[in-house]
Amino acid sequence: MGSELLRTAAPGGLRRRVRALWREVVKFGAVGGAGLVVNFAAFNLLLHTGVRPGRAGVAATALAIVFNYVGFRYFTYRDRDRGHRTREMTLFLAFSGVGLVIENGVLFVATYWMGWDTPLQNNVFKFAGVAVATLFRFWSYRTWVFRALPDERPRPSRVHPQGRASERVGRP
Repeated sequence: MGSELLRTAAPGGLRRRVRALWREVVKFGAVGGAGLVVNFAAFNLLLHTGVRPGRAGVAATALAIVFNYVGFRYFTYRDRDRGHRTREMTLFLAFSGVGLVIENGVLFVATYWMGWDTPLQNNVFKFAGVAVATLFRFWSYRTWVFRALPDERPRPSRVHPQGRASERVGRP
């Protein structure tokens, strides 16, 4: 049924938007996956050296944020507006800060309020926090930070063969 909907969509309509969104999700996931490796490598290295989970989580997330910005700007969203870099960086840092609080809030609650403080538990709750924060980050980055450029393709005009514009909307 879903493939029928895509086949019957107007040329370039729904099918194009679904493909573009799918490509964006895949690229976001690739950069995010690499950032996840950076995040967990730094987190576990810091835990191994005796840093408490809360501080290790915040430091590792901050490092991953820097790594991810470079990946998102130059890979995932390289075709997006580059004209307002200061605005982009400010919004990226603000939304990343909210993501940092979400991600590490889960870890803080589990570690300091619930008392779950083994290395395995720290990693499980760090991962749970990353999962929740990733949903927020995907939405906020694509909506507010890396905004799409206006569509440059010309739209077909609604002009009659005699050269008059159609008076009713939607009428060819």
